This record gives sequence, C-alpha cells and structure tokens, in this order.
Amino acid sequence: MNDGSMNASDHFEFTAIGTAWQIDTERPLPEQSRQRIRSLAEDFDLVWSRFRADSLITRIAHAEGGGRFEFPTRDAALFDLYDRLVAATGGAVDPLVGRDLELLGYDARYTLIPDEAAIAGRRNRDAWVSDIHRNGTTITVNRPVVIDVGAAGKGYLVDLIAQTLLDADIDNFVVDGSGDMRHRGSEPVVVGLEHPTLPGRVIGKVSLQDAALCASATNRRAWGDGLHHVLNGRTRRPVSDVVATWAIAADAATADGLATALFVIEPASLRTFEFSWVRMLADGRVQWSNDFHGELFL
Repeated sequence: MNDGSMNASDHFEFTAIGTAWQIDTERPLPEQSRQRIRSLAEDFDLVWSRFRADSLITRIAHAEGGGRFEFPTRDAALFDLYDRLVAATGGAVDPLVGRDLELLGYDARYTLIPDEAAIAGRRNRDAWVSDIHRNGTTITVNRPVVIDVGAAGKGYLVDLIAQTLLDADIDNFVVDGSGDMRHRGSEPVVVGLEHPTLPGRVIGKVSLQDAALCASATNRRAWGDGLHHVLNGRTRRPVSDVVATWAIAADAATADGLATALFVIEPASLRTFEFSWVRMLADGRVQWSNDFHGELFL
C-alpha cells in the first residue's frame, strides 16, 4: 500500500503474470518503453509460468525421462538467488514444491481441491539440490519436475522492468507488482504495511528510497482451511505459524525471496543477506529487525 507520492507525471498500468502492475515515473514513459516492458513480462511468463501450457516450465514438468533445457542468460541471477535461498534455509525454500502445490489444488486448472490420495501416496519429494543439475542457465533433469518460482520470481521481474527503465534513462520511478515494489529517485515514497486480515488497515509504514520492499501473506492466495501458497519445502505443507512478512533489500528479487524465507525459518539464519524485515505471527505478535527504520503501530 503506497501512502506517498513521488510527484509522478506518468502512471502506467498493465496486467502481467496473472497480476496487476503499475509504474509511476517522474516524466512520461514513451510508448516504446511501455511495449518493451509488456514484451519482457510476456517473455518471462512464457519461460517461468507453470500455469501456461506453452511455457518452458510446463515442458520440463511433462518431460518423460527428463532432459536438458536452456533458460535465457538474463535469468542466471534468479538461479543464483535460489541456490542461496535453498542453502540458507536448508531446503525450507525450494523451487521444486511445484508438484506439491498442484496436489494441494493450486494447479494450472485452479482445481483448488486437494488430491488427498496422491498426497498420501507421495513417497519421495523433489529437491532442488538433488534433482536439478545446473550449468549456468542450462539445467538437466532425470525425470519430470515442477518448478515454481513464486518465492522470488515476481520480485525478479520487478528488477528486470526497473532495469528497462534505467536503460531508457528514466531514473525516477516506482515499479509496483501487486505488493512487490522497487523505488528509484531523489525523493522517498512512504509505503504502508498492509494488515493481512483487515483490508484497508496497516500495521505500520516505511519510507522507501532507492530500495525494494516486498510483502507476502498467507491469505493472498488461499483456497481452503489452512490451504495457501506458502509451503515449507521440508514438510511440503502450508506454513501455519507466520501469516505475513515484509522485507526490504537493495533489489526486489532478494526482498521477495527473503519475504518468503521469513515464513519458514528464523531470521537469524538469513544473516548472509543484507535486508531489514517485519513479520506477523499467527497469534498476532509482530517481530522486526533492529535495522528496520519504519514505524509500527503496535
């Protein structure tokens, strides 16, 4: 929730990867740049969406016997980030929870009905460290696996769009991908930390400047009692003790991935990353890092 303004003279709204986006810039955004952003988002979706029948991710999920797959060189940083997140969380963040999300009902057809028999019969879990063999942006798998980059993918796309703006010599902007934000400019924006269960209310606010803020909550994509999109990669079940997180970092991919990690591991285990954070527990308690410089309404 953006409570402030950057005195934007241009406001660009569009839909990409299944969600609403908006870009505020200090000067008008040329149509060429708008089209480049739309094309970038479409290409990203064509690679990484597990909800599209024509995506690279779907090809891997249906590759009987596995195979070798080439990803865009631009996405090397996303692979590197996931390697760090998997290592830091001991597998609690794992991009191979995709099949588990499908079995819980969050599949390409949005069944939203858990396949309890298949869940009960699932003996071996897919794991990033053992089932993905990577060389740069080339991966090899020995069998079909379902990759889900929901933990950091949207934030990564925010960064790609921000770089597109910088390449067009636009250096005052806010890119907002439905809660994943990146700011650049001489004047900060004030962002409210939206309450996860009370629409229109915030638990605090923070001044964001030349940084990224990403938020996540278990109620954003929920479809049943205890069923939502944030899984613990070790248990393969939805988390229950944390309900909302906020992370601030230099880039949105890192902030997005860490916002997810805060659901599944204690913040002290993430000390190799530079970020500040806030999280709300299921019992209503709020925790925050010592270097969080915003204001909390507790």
